[in-house]
Amino acid sequence: MSKTYPTNWDIEKYRDDTEPEHHWELRSEFMRVHKGNFSEEYLVALAKSFTNIEFMGCSYPNALMVKIAELSKDVAKQYRETKKTKLQRTFVSASNAAENKIKKRKSDPGTYTAHRR
Repeated sequence: MSKTYPTNWDIEKYRDDTEPEHHWELRSEFMRVHKGNFSEEYLVALAKSFTNIEFMGCSYPNALMVKIAELSKDVAKQYRETKKTKLQRTFVSASNAAENKIKKRKSDPGTYTAHRR
């Protein structure tokens, strides 16, 4: 028999006004789904770790990563599917960008280039 915990606490009190709406929606859903399975304090910490992993790419000790992966697989399913179809940012170093710009100029003779006198 698994232990149950009180569920008479308000998830909304953990909302952070500086947190983006989609972060809060996912974090609060995680807490809603698992409320009663963990103590309030532990669940709030798990939910924060979960969103840190999802949105910021944080990593934690392996045991915690495995636990959060297991707890979040259904909660984050829709978010992860939408994330796959969203535009992904690609970062290019300044030196690569400059090199590509020079290569483009050489391959396109119609490109205006300023000449020094």
